[in-house]
Amino acid sequence: MNRAHNSQQAEECILKAQQYFENLSIDLIYGIPGLTNEEWRDNIYRAIELKIPHISSYALTVEDNTALKSFIEKGLIPQVDDEKAHEHFNILIDAMQLHGYKNYEFSNFGKPGFFSRNNTAYWTGKPYLGIGPSAHSFDGEKRGWNINNNLKFMKAIENGNSPMDIEKLTKVDRYNEYIMTGLRTIYGVSLEKIETEYGLEFKTYLLKQAQEYLKDHLLYLDADTLLVTRKGKFLSDGIASELFMLNLGDYKE
Repeated sequence: MNRAHNSQQAEECILKAQQYFENLSIDLIYGIPGLTNEEWRDNIYRAIELKIPHISSYALTVEDNTALKSFIEKGLIPQVDDEKAHEHFNILIDAMQLHGYKNYEFSNFGKPGFFSRNNTAYWTGKPYLGIGPSAHSFDGEKRGWNINNNLKFMKAIENGNSPMDIEKLTKVDRYNEYIMTGLRTIYGVSLEKIETEYGLEFKTYLLKQAQEYLKDHLLYLDADTLLVTRKGKFLSDGIASELFMLNLGDYKE
């Protein structure tokens, strides 16, 4: 991973932070080439032993211009294995459930009372305000992002100009974003909300597109809420993309 610290140093930081705070979160990476299931399980249980109330965990992605990609291209370490990442994810879910963590979003696990309020607001489509350079905002219909250059940001403010670029989201955009974020969470996609906020045609389209995944037990309906099954969790982004509407012309009775 070419980190500037090792696992012992990371653990020392956690122990130091726990002297002053009880609400801590750490990130765990799975799917690392060469990481065995046993080693991964040990990592998870060490985090549990440290009584960390919130854990975010992500599959390793190989980015351009990184040491990791260079090592893989040179054959120094093996390629990332999606099947192994899937195994690691299932080990993670089992351990988290066994020890009282709720998988409230695909990559996030929390003890009761320790879910991320900031991220939950984003995933459930609530408005939020970003303050300062590079900060993002959302009012329910428009998305905004501030200039990422400190000097330009300050000059815009001094000159009485807005430092924010704004994108107005169409109804289709908002529907697609709700599908994308909703399916990743325990809150799911409310059919009532789809009909109320977007229209009956969106609800009809969604149910039609979802039939294949309902039959394959990748999705399920709990009352009027569409949710991903455990089997479908690792495929949730791909499933969501199949439920997207490109434009209103996609809707057909």
